[in-house]
Amino acid sequence: MPWNGTRQERGRQAEELARRHLEQNGLVLLERNARAGRGEIDLVMRRDDTLVFVEVRARATGSLVSAAESLSPQKCAKVRETAQRLVSSRDAWQDMYCRFDVVAVTVPRNGGRPAIDWLPDAF
Repeated sequence: MPWNGTRQERGRQAEELARRHLEQNGLVLLERNARAGRGEIDLVMRRDDTLVFVEVRARATGSLVSAAESLSPQKCAKVRETAQRLVSSRDAWQDMYCRFDVVAVTVPRNGGRPAIDWLPDAF
């Protein structure tokens, strides 16, 4: 997958890489870009009886802050709040355990293959 285009297009590419990686590791996609209130969660996935809310972060190699480090406490709080709204609006999700994962995608500046770092239960 070429890594180019607008920031929004690159974000979609990173989300697609993350989705594929997580599905290869046994998770099932429930929703993509799930919105509730003013927030959005990149991927909502499931493994057995666990809902997994996934925040995808992408950065180029050599960036001042790595993809994983770019997740602020404020963003974590917003993801938690959005997840709470989503769960309360879906009866099937209300008795499920919830987990918050981060998938950090690091893209080489030379156009090589992106590195994917999956951080389960990250926050």
